[in-house]
Amino acid sequence: MGRIQLLPFLLILLLTEQTLTQKGKQKCKEEEHALAIRIKKHQNTPETKFKFYEEGRDEDLCQIQIFQPETLEKCSFNESLPLVVIIHGWSVDGMLESWIWKMAAAFKLHKSQFNVVIADWLTFAHVHYPIAVQNTRVIGLEIAEFLEWLESSIQFPRSNVHLIGYSLGAHVSGFAGSYISGSNKIGRITGLDPAGPLFEGMSSTDRLSPDDANFVDAIHTFTQQHMGLSVGINQPVAHYDFYPNGGHFQPGCHIKNLIANIGFHGIKETVKCAHERSVHLFIDSLLNDDKQSMAYWCKDINTFDKGVCLSCRKNRCNTLGYNIKKKRLKRARKLFLKTRSHMPYKVYHYQFKIHFIHQTKDIQLDPTFTLTLIGTKEDVENVLFTPDDGIKGNKTYSFLITLDTDIGELMMIKFKWEGIDVWANIWDTVQTIMPWTSEADRPGLLLNTIRVKAGETQEQMTFCSENVDNIKLLPAQEKTYVRCRNNAKKQARKARTS
Repeated sequence: MGRIQLLPFLLILLLTEQTLTQKGKQKCKEEEHALAIRIKKHQNTPETKFKFYEEGRDEDLCQIQIFQPETLEKCSFNESLPLVVIIHGWSVDGMLESWIWKMAAAFKLHKSQFNVVIADWLTFAHVHYPIAVQNTRVIGLEIAEFLEWLESSIQFPRSNVHLIGYSLGAHVSGFAGSYISGSNKIGRITGLDPAGPLFEGMSSTDRLSPDDANFVDAIHTFTQQHMGLSVGINQPVAHYDFYPNGGHFQPGCHIKNLIANIGFHGIKETVKCAHERSVHLFIDSLLNDDKQSMAYWCKDINTFDKGVCLSCRKNRCNTLGYNIKKKRLKRARKLFLKTRSHMPYKVYHYQFKIHFIHQTKDIQLDPTFTLTLIGTKEDVENVLFTPDDGIKGNKTYSFLITLDTDIGELMMIKFKWEGIDVWANIWDTVQTIMPWTSEADRPGLLLNTIRVKAGETQEQMTFCSENVDNIKLLPAQEKTYVRCRNNAKKQARKARTS
């Protein structure tokens, strides 16, 4: 096939979304399965090339030919090992992207052993996007036939198969799972930011869904609409759907910086960065066994940012990536987490609940606080906390803090109210005029307790002021909080009576 001149990545997807109505999309989807069957009947050879990956080789891979069992032996296919099939997405330049080789190599470096096959469908992917969408059913059918042939020729069980599809490849995986014959399903399908255009809002039979394998998981990294376009699908499509950083732009993929530097090409690269982050998060899970990212079931990212979703009870949390706990659920679960901008991506999640008693209307109403966290392994300084709606009355504030490093067990918190103590000189004057006044009369905030929950360990801790006789916090002042012991009740009682 000759090189096809394509519109830029964003533009062609945007035009696709704007020119095809939802009714037209539905009709198109209903015809695709019949189209796939018709095309297959007239094909002499499959369009998909099943390339067996060998460590250290990115080119001239051994190709397994369907219905030619001698090629399995030639390619050193080991029927006693699980099979991983990596499936790429839509192709702009007709080339296999570099992430494919990184993922294949990561599987080979893993402590477990695998057969790794790359499903190369470039001839059907290097076309205009709407055509590539139609072709996903054809390729899904070919992959299903390939797996059925492995099962019939060498008794390789489909339950030992893990399909990993990126973007359009995620839906290819879903169609492969739905087309495979018999009641037994493929073992696992992982969708890496499954494509959104022409799939968003479609029925479960027209996209990747939990019904397509014994276990289905998906990582969504670029789902928010920009210029009327969502590259990745936003709706849940799996048993567990992960939304790192809310599933929107990812850390390190900042569109403003790229626009300022390299114009429209910057937008394209930003989209690629966020869309492809799903791939690198999965690779990270293979390479860093000691830094597995944990995600938590939550309604949405705004609720998650309050820190109220860090529970692991009743399968409310799970590990992102290869090492996920494969628990089938009756209903899909949306899990959220934060990540760093680079590998290893893991961060440590903490919920902080701080109870303030506001002492006067005259003090700063929108304060900023910084925390120093002292742990058994490391300390972290200058962690910022700014209440969204300021400090109002007697209220408990819940918020999420994430740390790049493992501080171990949290032992002490230093809490500082950033700002200028405008009352300092005034208060000296007041005490000169009215010497009977005391420090207790000075405007400030009573900070009752700091409660902390560590998401990764599920440990819950309560911290009280080191000085139980003076729990008032003033601007520009820092106080130290330690694990509450017998002084907890005394401090709480003092706060209520102050």
